[in-house]
Amino acid sequence: MTKLVIAAVGAAAAVVLTMALTAPVAQAQRGATAPRAASYAAPSAYNGPRTPDRKPDLNGIWQVLGTAHWNVEAHSAMEGVPAGLSVVEGGAIPYQPSALARRNENFKNRLVADPLRRCFMPGVPRATYLPFPFEITQTPKHIGMAYEFAHATRTVFLDGTPHMDDLDFWMGDGRGRWEGDTLVIDTVSLGDQTWFDQAGNFHSDALKVVERFTPTDATHINYEVTIEDPKVFTRPWKMQMTIYRRVEKNLELLDYECAEHVYEKLFKQKGKP
Repeated sequence: MTKLVIAAVGAAAAVVLTMALTAPVAQAQRGATAPRAASYAAPSAYNGPRTPDRKPDLNGIWQVLGTAHWNVEAHSAMEGVPAGLSVVEGGAIPYQPSALARRNENFKNRLVADPLRRCFMPGVPRATYLPFPFEITQTPKHIGMAYEFAHATRTVFLDGTPHMDDLDFWMGDGRGRWEGDTLVIDTVSLGDQTWFDQAGNFHSDALKVVERFTPTDATHINYEVTIEDPKVFTRPWKMQMTIYRRVEKNLELLDYECAEHVYEKLFKQKGKP
C-alpha cells in the first residue's frame, strides 16, 4: 500500500514538472511572448559622499547616456537618430485618442516643429536627458541646475515655500524635498510649448512633473519621472533612466549657443559673411 502511494505521488510530480517545462514551448508555438524584465536594477542603498547636512552629495556635472532625447518610446534607427529602447514604464505613453493623433502629426513635422529647433528652452524633464551635460549645485535650501544647452537653468527651492500661482515658465516652478536619500522635485507652471523628445511627444499647460533623484553611489543616480496631464493622457505615467557623473579631469560646462547655430543655418547665405 505504501509503495502504491509513493508511486502515485511520484507520477503526479512528474506530470507537474512536465507541464512546467513544456508550457513555455506551447506558449511560443502560439506566438505569445513572455513579459520582458525591466532593463535596470532597483536602486540600492546609497553608499557615497555626503554634504555637511548629511544629504547625498550631488554637486558636480552629470549626463544621461541614452536615446530618450530622440524618442522616449522604443524606436528604430534612422538618419541622425540611434535606435533605442523605451524609457516609459509599460513601453507606451497612454495618450488620449485625439492627443495621439496630434503626436503623430508632430512626428511628421518634427524636423521643423520641434521647439528645440527654434532654440526654445527644453523644459522639464527633457532638459535632463538631452545629449548635453548639466551641473548640479547643492545647498541646504536650494538646488541649482545649469544646462549646457542654451544656458538653461533651474532653481529648486527646498525651504518649504509653496508654488507661485498663475505663472508660465519654460523650465517650470520647482519645489523640492528629501525623502531619505531621494531628492524629490515637484514642478508646475511649465506651459504647453515644450516637447518630451524629438519625436513629437507633447503635453498641455496642465502638466505636472515629479522627479525622483536617487543616488546609488558616487557616480550614478536613478532618475524616475512621473508625468501627469489630464488634458493629454488617460492616466499618470512614468519614465526611468540612469544619470552618470562625468569624472573627466578639468571638466566644465561649455556653451551651446543654439540661436547662433540656427542663424548660421537659416539666415546667412552660403559663402557670405
